[in-house]
Amino acid sequence: MSNFLRKTAMNFNPPMCKAAKFCVAEVEEIVEVGEIPAEHVHIPSIYVKKVFLGKNFEKRIEVRFF
Repeated sequence: MSNFLRKTAMNFNPPMCKAAKFCVAEVEEIVEVGEIPAEHVHIPSIYVKKVFLGKNFEKRIEVRFF
């Protein structure tokens, strides 16, 4: 069993989902098909077995100091 790995690089999640026997996606919001552009979908639905609607996500804002 595997899940999307939080706070990891996007290049790590797709191979993990492909290798896992069971993949769970915790999402902020469930939308209709076509509402999200295809280029914004990182994990195709063929690899996701269950979708979990999460609650109380903390929205952290990235702050860069130069």
